[in-house]
Amino acid sequence: MTTTATPGTVSRDRQRAAPAPEPAPRRRRRPRKIVQGTAYHLFSSVLAIVFLLPIVWVTLNSFKSSGEANQSPPTWFPQTWSLDNYLKLSDFGSGIGIYLWNSLSLSVLVVVGTVIVTVLAGYGFARYTFRGKGLLFGSTLLVLMVPYATILIPLFMVMSWLGLANTTIGLALVQIMFHLPFSTFLMRNSFDSIPREIEEAALVDGCGTFSSFRHISLPLVVPGIVTVALFGFIASWNEFLAPLIFLSGENSYTLPVMLVNLSSGQYGEVDYGALQAGIVVTIVPVLVLYLFLQRYYVSGLVNGALRG
Repeated sequence: MTTTATPGTVSRDRQRAAPAPEPAPRRRRRPRKIVQGTAYHLFSSVLAIVFLLPIVWVTLNSFKSSGEANQSPPTWFPQTWSLDNYLKLSDFGSGIGIYLWNSLSLSVLVVVGTVIVTVLAGYGFARYTFRGKGLLFGSTLLVLMVPYATILIPLFMVMSWLGLANTTIGLALVQIMFHLPFSTFLMRNSFDSIPREIEEAALVDGCGTFSSFRHISLPLVVPGIVTVALFGFIASWNEFLAPLIFLSGENSYTLPVMLVNLSSGQYGEVDYGALQAGIVVTIVPVLVLYLFLQRYYVSGLVNGALRG
């Protein structure tokens, strides 16, 4: 018995058997990506120039002579390169070395104290459950809402009562207090980003609570710790108001206070060359530290601030 295929049936079979047509290459998206990439890099380059131009300007001015640095209109590049402005810093007051040491010792104390307290507090808020946990954490964050300058005078009175006025340790305690809220929030979120199963597996294998914290959790939150340390160092290094209030001796002043005294000059005259040389000296440690730790800083800020 033979069957005859109708034309409609043959056309349907051919349509089923025919391979699907390949999609046409999307050539329009490639020029769009090129335009977007070019616009992004162009905008980023312009933004980088805007931020770097003041630093370059200050650096060039620091190598000018005193008269050329103060002249108007200013010149872009030094006509004669000179180190006189940096030599003036060594002769100002007790010398720039004592101010560098004061700023460095203060920043180190603030970083060490902030890291120790906030790492332990962040781990406690992330891993333990206790009565009043939410209230205590919220009260810690409330310090961020208190205006900074309004409580400096009461804190000065407290430090005077404790005998810590005009000391680097007393000023470091004040700085640590102001860094605690944000740093605790950052470290709590950093520990929250670590799965609890990793610590539980370590406990099952015979590791104690402290050993689990030290060998398992702590290495995983190194980016968050570096972020907290960078925030504490930069904030304490650049702080001006608190050292001005809590420190009264010239030999105990930090770099920002020294720069203000340098800019006042005799009879209100400002030596812009020496002032900008002092600014360069102040910028270099922070810039070098950030360049070495920037990869930890970015990952720690993302993991710590965007989770919670």
